[in-house]
This record gives sequence, structure tokens and C-alpha cells, in this order.
Amino acid sequence: MKYSKVTLSVLLALGMQSPAQAVDLVEIYHAAQSQDAVFASARAVQQAGEEKLTQGRSLLLPSVTFNANTTSNDVTTNYGTASPIFVSGNMRYNTHGYGVILVQPLFREQNWAAYNQSELQVAISEAQFKLAEQDVILRSAQTYFDVLIAQDTVQLTAAQKTAIAEQLDQAKRNFEVGSATVTDTYEAQARYDLIVAQELAAGSNLEIKRRTLQKLINADVNELNALSGAFKLEAPDPADIQKWVADSQHGNFQIVQAEAAYQLAEQEVARSRGGNLPTVDLVASYGSSIATGGVFGATDTRSTAIGVQLNIPLFQGGAIQSRWREAESNRERARQDLENTRRNTELQTRQAYLGVVSGIAQVQALQQALKSSESLLDASRLGQEVGVRTNLDVLNAQQQLFSTKRDLYQAQYGYLVSQLRLKAATGNLAEADLARVNQSLH
Repeated sequence: MKYSKVTLSVLLALGMQSPAQAVDLVEIYHAAQSQDAVFASARAVQQAGEEKLTQGRSLLLPSVTFNANTTSNDVTTNYGTASPIFVSGNMRYNTHGYGVILVQPLFREQNWAAYNQSELQVAISEAQFKLAEQDVILRSAQTYFDVLIAQDTVQLTAAQKTAIAEQLDQAKRNFEVGSATVTDTYEAQARYDLIVAQELAAGSNLEIKRRTLQKLINADVNELNALSGAFKLEAPDPADIQKWVADSQHGNFQIVQAEAAYQLAEQEVARSRGGNLPTVDLVASYGSSIATGGVFGATDTRSTAIGVQLNIPLFQGGAIQSRWREAESNRERARQDLENTRRNTELQTRQAYLGVVSGIAQVQALQQALKSSESLLDASRLGQEVGVRTNLDVLNAQQQLFSTKRDLYQAQYGYLVSQLRLKAATGNLAEADLARVNQSLH
């Protein structure tokens, strides 16, 4: 049964696996987008960060409060001198009322600074989410290729074990007929015992890598598309490391986040400084109070007031000045963090660029080394047949061939991941880049 990519992604998202078709890299990425707990957490953080703008704007808008009260009164009054107006005695009555108060800030420097901070907090949350989007692409690719190299290692180890077993059998036969010494048998047996241990370790490592992939997509995957032998090696475009470094200084989301954090620290200085400034508010109120009794009998009072309120901070125990100094120190820390982020980004960009360039050279060199290793093994086997090479020479040639194959696979996977990391360093990594890498799989 043939499943479409959309169907496969849905199956993965639901924790099910198609038994009839291997899964490719893009499908793993789509499943990670919906199932990865780290990415889901980042999405929630971004949604929470968007609310900061509403909270900051609220500091500039009017606030309206409503209050209500009701009170039962039991009052006993005794006058020392008789009065025709005030009569001694006990009175029981109820008073109740309600009121509405509106406060509109006219001048609050701290509120404006807090509003500016809320905009920067939103920018930080957006940059963090962009980083999370790129991170899930990188983790999907890295986890995918980790499984592939683990599978390759298991297959290579099994093939090497079979080849060594054949050499061991041959060494035993040659010893029995007297054409070889017991040393050849011991050498082959030692290599066989070693490869058995390596096979067990490779199987354990493959299981761990599969469980890591399961953790990412919350589903079991039995088969992955493997790397095609004819994939293209493409140099970075442009082939100028300084251009990539310059682009990273403007587009890298870690720098964007650090710049917003520095601006946020500057606004915190302004907000702390605003604690010394006066505040001016427009205050309006309306109230109603009703008493069912009292000295003057029942009353019904309504009041309306509107005015401007000025508050000037004079002394608060040195707290304002202390917060100001604290904010200035935090601003310096943010400035240094920004500088450190710029330097780290430059280093990461250079590493990724060199990883692509050196990866191409390494893959090409290992491809040639693989051909040479195959020729060496053929020559060693022929030499053993005619008596000019020993069993140890054949075992060493086999070891070199399988080691070269494993190194070649690792170099190919490393090259593909370096391509993605280079794009991420400039802030341009997207699903389209992952799709291009996916074309190398079949």
C-alpha cells in the first residue's frame, strides 16, 4: 500500500507507523513539529510572550474600579444636656452605597518605559521561537542521521564479522593440512572475538538512537530512507566566508534576541530613573450612599468629582537610587552578553562554513580511499593464495576497508548537517533547505 507524505505525517503524529513504506527526513520533521515536547514548550513560551504587549499597553490606558458596601449600624447616644434637636437614645439603621473611580495616567515616565519594554519582550519571544523552529530542523536532521550511521555501523560490523569468520575457517583448514601455522588461527580468532564485542555495542547504540528518534516524534519508526550513493556535493554559495559571517551578524536570531535584551535593559534604566519623576493622573469618581437612619434621619447622597492628581516622590529610603544603579549594572551585563553572542555567532558561522568545505574534501578523499581499500583487499587475497601475503594481511585489509566505509558514511552525514548549520547561523534555515537535503535520500 502506498501512503502519501501527508498521510505518513498524520500516522506519525498519531503515534502509528506505516509498515509498507520507509519514512524520509521531511516526514520526520513534520512529525517533530507536532509531537516534540521541546518545540511545543517553545510555542507556548512565544504565545505567552505575545501577551506582554497587551499588559504594557494597559499601563497607558485608563483603569476603572467599582466598589460597593453595606453596613449595619447600632448606635447609642447620650447627651449630657437636653436638646430639642439632638435626642439621646438608640438608633439602628443600615447604610449602603457604591462608587466608580476612573484613573487616566497623564504623565508617568515609568509606564511609558514599561510599555517600550513590553514591545521588546515580544521581540525576544519571537526571536526565541525562530530559534526553536531552526532547532527542531537541526535536531530532526541530526537524530535522523544518527540512526542511519548507527544502522550502517551494525551492517558493516555484521559484514566484517562474516568476512573474519571466513578467514578464521580458512586459517583452521590451512593449519589442519599443514600449510599455515597456528598463529594465523589465533590472529583470526582474536579478530573474530573483537568483532563480536563490537557488534553487540553497535546493536546497543542503534537501539539508543532509535529511542532518541522516538522521543523526538513520539512514535516508532522501523525504516528510514537511506543516503543515495549519487548525492551531489555542493560548495557554499557564495564561496566567501566573510560574506557568511557578515550575514550572520545581521540575521542570526541569537544576536536578534541579545540585541532586544540589551534594549530592554536600557529601558529598565529609563524606568528606574522615572521613579524620581512626578506623576500626573486624571481622576474622576462617582459615588452613591444611602442611609436608612441616623442623627439626621434617612439620607440619600450622590457625588461626582473630577480633577487632576499630582504625586511627587520625595524620599523612599534610597530604594529608587538603588534600583537605578542596579539597572545600569544589568545594562552593562546585557551589553557584554550581546558582544559575546556576536563573537560566538561568528565562530559558529566559520565552523559551519569550514564544515561544509572540508566535508566536501573529506568525502572526496574517502571515496578515493574506499576504492584503494577495495583494491588492497583484492590484492591481499590474491597474494595469500599465491603465498606472498599472510592471513594477517587479509584481516588488516578487511579492517581498513570497513573502517573507510564507516568514515565515509560519517563524513557524508556530517557534510549534510553542516549545510543546515551554516544556513541556521545566518538565520535563513527553513524547511526548503531540509527538503533539498531530503533529495539525497531514497
